[in-house]
Amino acid sequence: MRLDYTKASPGGVKAFGSVYGYIMQSGLDNVLVDLVYLRVSQINGCAYCLDMHTRELVTKGVKVEKLALVQAWHEAGALFSDREKAALAWAESVTRVADTHVPDDVFQAAAAVFSEKELADLTMAISLMNAFNRLAISFRREPEAALAPKD
Repeated sequence: MRLDYTKASPGGVKAFGSVYGYIMQSGLDNVLVDLVYLRVSQINGCAYCLDMHTRELVTKGVKVEKLALVQAWHEAGALFSDREKAALAWAESVTRVADTHVPDDVFQAAAAVFSEKELADLTMAISLMNAFNRLAISFRREPEAALAPKD
């Protein structure tokens, strides 16, 4: 690890934690939020967050077949609900904002299945995960799987 940002800036980490706490009590389904966190982390290539959110989804009962297809959700048929599909499309567009500029059709698809509050909260969750990914990648935070004893 290059730098332990949790020790270098505990107040900043605590502030992010407050946003995380808000998201988890916002009324959005926790599995949906974790699927979005996983997809954002896949796009950004954040090993630490990929490991963490995969583990969390497994403990919440999400089957490995679904986890394996998160990055290809649009080809997975009925495996993902309409809300999950809209959330994943929104997450991809918001995460790639410099390229996509979040087009109207993606917004309209998300707005068709999420209330205004839900969509605002979902966007905060996506933004938060992008921030966490940038911290973990920038400072080379190692995933739990890499820290486990080798066989």
